Amino acid sequence: MTSVFDDNGRLIPCTVIEAGPCIVLQTRTKERDGYEAVQLGFLNKREKCVNKPEMGQFEKYNTSPLRYIREFRGFDLESLKAGEQITVELFSPGEKVTVSGSSKGKGFQGVMRRHNFGGVGGASHGQHNRLRAPGSIGSSSYPSRVFRGMRMAGRMGGARVSTKNLLVLRVIPESNLLIVKGAVPGAKQGLVEIHKQSI
Repeated sequence: MTSVFDDNGRLIPCTVIEAGPCIVLQTRTKERDGYEAVQLGFLNKREKCVNKPEMGQFEKYNTSPLRYIREFRGFDLESLKAGEQITVELFSPGEKVTVSGSSKGKGFQGVMRRHNFGGVGGASHGQHNRLRAPGSIGSSSYPSRVFRGMRMAGRMGGARVSTKNLLVLRVIPESNLLIVKGAVPGAKQGLVEIHKQSI
């Protein structure tokens, strides 16, 4: 994250995202595929890392090999053709977007970090090694099991997260940069998807 000053001199925390250019690979139509969408590719890939079926697809649409391929809905299919570029100019300052990505992986964590448990209390009365323990997790002879969904220690992070209503502060077309207010999911250099907020 970084920060920028607005017109009133206030310091606003923001995130800079490299958005595009994305290449249109193909379009999905309702008659042929049963739904409408646009398949976009991002970030070039070395040819030696591409298998023959993938290379055939890229040659068919006359584009260089691309690393990430995703489908997006809500585009005007009639105005898009294979090989065209979609740039950051699709967005404009002042509108709101949804940014989705994979959150930071934090490994195996205990209940205090993963679920905000408070621990078992003070260190007196013989509790020398139970301060961060989860406490009781089940009943006695009935039902004689732990209920599904019980909050316990386990792997934390690394899940798909969406942050909604992020305000677009600036658009820098010459560098393909999008500056949004606030934080976005994931670590630095992570891959995110940006969706225009539906009104």
